[in-house]
Amino acid sequence: MAYILAIESSCDDTSAAVINDFKIYSNVIASQSVHQKFGGVVPEWASRAHQKNIIPVVDTAIKEAGIRKEDLSAVAFTRGPGLLGSLLVGVSFAKSFATALNLPLIDVNHLEAHILAHFIKDNPDTKTPSFPFLCLLVSGGNTQIIYVKSPSDMEIIGKTIDDAAGETFDKVAKILSLPYPGGPHIDRLAKTGDINALKFAQSNMPNYDYSFSGVKTSILYTLRDKLKENPKFLEENLSDICASAQHRVVTMLLKKLEKAGKDLKIKDIAIAGGVSANSYLREKLTELGKKHNWNVFIPPFQYTTDNAAMVAVAGYFKYLNKDFATLDLTAYTR
Repeated sequence: MAYILAIESSCDDTSAAVINDFKIYSNVIASQSVHQKFGGVVPEWASRAHQKNIIPVVDTAIKEAGIRKEDLSAVAFTRGPGLLGSLLVGVSFAKSFATALNLPLIDVNHLEAHILAHFIKDNPDTKTPSFPFLCLLVSGGNTQIIYVKSPSDMEIIGKTIDDAAGETFDKVAKILSLPYPGGPHIDRLAKTGDINALKFAQSNMPNYDYSFSGVKTSILYTLRDKLKENPKFLEENLSDICASAQHRVVTMLLKKLEKAGKDLKIKDIAIAGGVSANSYLREKLTELGKKHNWNVFIPPFQYTTDNAAMVAVAGYFKYLNKDFATLDLTAYTR
């Protein structure tokens, strides 16, 4: 038995989880609603909230797991990437907690943790990808296609050269005066919209890379011109705008993923990250999987956003290999 406590504090969610043998015994998350009215995360406020939340979140995670802190075998934590002030709270707490209990430390890459969340076994029948597999990691800050050779060997074969896909959704949401984060609201409104109502430009980057800055500009200029014709265009066509923008982003994401899968002859295809919760992306990836006879892996909704359970499973892989960290390491933002 090896119970591992995991801590996640890379952005604005303070989270702690306990894992043993790839099963999550607790996963506690304290979110910060204070950022919503600003349309984005305020770093200073985020780090202060982490300081306030981390002790009760960790305490709750241990109690919900039904264990004592003395039962723990190691402490895993997100070292980066993320907001430096937020990361430092988690890193500092993990070091202090582990030192006090004489436990080994395990540092985890936040993006790799998103990918390895597919190996959480909430029940014995949970199916996991076989190595090697491809993972489309897509969130508010990252868009990458990753060739996953093993839990400790991952190669980025495609990435955005500018903005992330999630940023495009947030930009559209801001134009439409929708709450932050914008992705879930766009997803909800798009369900009743026409994906062909508006035609937005798309980039054509080489190989497996992406570019979303042009898409954002195309959406902005198209809506600006429509507003000149009809000042009420946004409110009268809200669902169609969301559906068309979502269709463009998802189409771009899957076009490159499809190319990578075909070129590399990989049959196990996964998605991860906050945007992997998007219902249209899930639907279209499932269709693509049937077309190419892929084994498609879509994470449960609770493991798409930032959470400590994904940090726990990434840490568990490292624990099995005795890949421990030293006290002199520091957080990194990129």
